[in-house]
Order: sequence, then C-alpha cells, then structure tokens
Amino acid sequence: YRDDPAVQVVAFTAAQIPDIAGRRYPPQLAGPRYPEGIPVVEEQRLEALIATHGIEQVVFAYSDVSHQQVMHTASRVLAAGAGFLLLGPGRTMLRSPLPVIAVSAVRTGCGKSPVSRWIARRLRGEGLRVGVLRHPMPYGDLLRQRVQRFSSAEDLSAARCSVEEREEYEPHLREGSLVYAGVDYAAVLALARDEVDIIVWDGGNNDFPLLRPDLHLVLVDPLRPRDGQSHHPGEAVLRMADAVLVTKSDVATAEQLAEQAGVLRAHCPGVPVMHCELAIEVDAPERITGRRVLVVEDGPTLTHGGMDTGAGYRAARELGAASVVDPRRSAAPGVRALYERYRHIGRVLPAVGYHPAQLEELRATIAAADAESVVLATPCDLTRLIAIDKPVARVGYHYRERDTDALGTLLDRFIGERCAVG
Repeated sequence: YRDDPAVQVVAFTAAQIPDIAGRRYPPQLAGPRYPEGIPVVEEQRLEALIATHGIEQVVFAYSDVSHQQVMHTASRVLAAGAGFLLLGPGRTMLRSPLPVIAVSAVRTGCGKSPVSRWIARRLRGEGLRVGVLRHPMPYGDLLRQRVQRFSSAEDLSAARCSVEEREEYEPHLREGSLVYAGVDYAAVLALARDEVDIIVWDGGNNDFPLLRPDLHLVLVDPLRPRDGQSHHPGEAVLRMADAVLVTKSDVATAEQLAEQAGVLRAHCPGVPVMHCELAIEVDAPERITGRRVLVVEDGPTLTHGGMDTGAGYRAARELGAASVVDPRRSAAPGVRALYERYRHIGRVLPAVGYHPAQLEELRATIAAADAESVVLATPCDLTRLIAIDKPVARVGYHYRERDTDALGTLLDRFIGERCAVG
C-alpha cells in the first residue's frame, strides 16, 4: 500500500506483541505519502478507529491465531461497517533471484529452527554459501531494523536484539550461517543476493514465507495433531506444502500419529510425508537429576504457540529432577500478568524479554525462586543477558531423521536441479 495513491493507511493495530502501541511507524519507512508516519494503536480500539476515520477496509495481518479468533475479529469489523481482508501469498511474497528453501509450520513450537539449521548444515556441506532469512521481528527501533545482517553474537548485541530475536538468530550464527532480517524485505533480499548462493527461509510463528519458495517444507506437531486445520494461517501453509515433516514422532503416541496422518490426508493428499525426531541435548544433566529445578522455556512457544511446557520440562522429567518449582510463587508483577493472559502455561517460566524491563522481571523471578538449579531451554544463551545466581543446565533440540535420509535425499535432488556449486 505504500505507493498506492488510491489507499490511505490510517493505523496499524497491536495485538500479540507487548508495549508497541503508542508508537508510530516511521515516515522514512512509510514513504513520502506519510510524512508523519503511521500510528500504532491497541486492537481494542478497532471499532472506534473505523468510526472516527470512516475506514472502508481492515487487513488482518498477524499469525498463530485460531480460525475462530480470525472470524470474531472479522465480525467486529463487519458490524462496524468495514470490509475484512486477508492478504494472500500472491500479494505478499517477493520473487528471489536465488533458490529458496522455506521452512514453515502449522503452529509455533513445531521445530522450525532445528530443521532449518540441519538443512543449512547440509547445504554448507555441499559447498554452498547459505543465507538464513528470518521473519521480521520489529520490536525495537524500526529504522535501525530496516535491513539487518548478523554474522556473530557481537552483531546481536550491537543491534540491541531482544531475547526473542536472539532465540531465533543465535543458534544459526553458532553454526556458521549468515542471518538476515529486517523490516524492508526487498532491501534485505537485495543484500543477501550479493553474498550467498541459496536462501533458507526460517519462518516465524505459522506464517507463510515472505519469499516465493522453490521448495516449501511444512512442519506439523503430532502432539497437537488438529492444529493444522484449526489455526490461521497454518492451515493455508499446510495446503501449500511441497513436503511435510512430522516432528516429535518419537514422543507422540500411536493414536496421535494416526490422527495426524488423517489431517494430512485431508489437507495435502499426495504430498510426501517424512517423520523425524527432535532429540533433546543437555549440557549438565547432573544439575537436574535429584534437584529442585526451575524450568525456563522458549517464550513464544508457550504464549501464542499454545504449548503448556517445552523441551526443558521434558528434560527435567526424563532426567529425574526431584521437583519442578512453580515460577508463579516468585513471579514479578509483569510475569504474573503473563500467566494471567496465557492461563494454559504449566509449571514453567516463559522467557519473555521484548525490552529491558521485562528482562529484569525475568531475572528477579529466577532469583526469588526456591530452586537449586535452573534448566534453560531457550535457544539463545540467556546468561549473556541477565545474571542467574543458580547453577544452569542448558537444554536444546536437534533434528534427527526417522525416515532414513528422506529429507537429505530430497535436498540432494533439489541441489542438483537448482543450485550451481563452486
């Protein structure tokens, strides 16, 4: 819409990300038609915005929400007299001059990042220069975040990345991939084009990619087998898949796997299906076994991802922790508010750190907990950002094929057909 003279964008609304309402989308990004920028307001004010500005159309443009929530929002918009629009891939995907392998999922928490890292490792092993493009995470200074390129942990600190950003970028950097992100994806793609041979799109939430993929891999989680038909835009992503990966196949029950298979037959018949495991790695198991532990999990997986626990809780149970301490007993006020909003969260602490005040509340909650050690299941090294006054056991996931080299064979064929090596 930026350069369309027939359209005036009145506002963006804020829903999932805390503390971004009250800001303005900068005029330098909005373009010359918006010299004052564009205000960001709370979604609760939607009806008032429509009435005050005579808005004719509302675009729904965020992810990891139930179909029911999308239609409740649509009903609010229609009742206020405006039209309701979902922008599709034809309007939002950019064409890349480089081959693109996209990794998407039907929900947050399916394991996109471990799979993306495995793919990038395999591609590098074939002599390809790999660029990982991440979904935009515009939590801070949007002008500074217009185009971002990361090659080291120091780059993340210089860019003042939040915990959520570090969780996505840091593991890729540790393995040797360049990571690109930002707000202006045409400019991001132009930068990557000159430095790499192939792009791995490591998607955010359950969104479809912002680049048109040449190979689109979609992950489903058999622990939540029906989510591929109940959430937006996850169902659309599943129907777009070139191949499906069923993750966590080693911990799902036979009944869950059968239910998942039924969903796949209904929504993407004829699409290749591969099964894999997300194996847990623990660097210091002795800090878990027989101890009272506080478990800190990846934040978005628990919040809008809808999971009650994650890898850290699983590790605590499998390694025989004496008990898992309930973080609610020591929760700082902002953390308590998080539990009030996301009542499904179990006896674990979501690592939410969109800004320094949240990080300080996270630190205070951990410090006040009656635990002997802390199980950190965050993809980034949280100890770089806050002081933790207890022994730490780090937990991570890594991808492991269950169907013998099925994904590797698919990638080898793709490389042979689409990539010039050397």
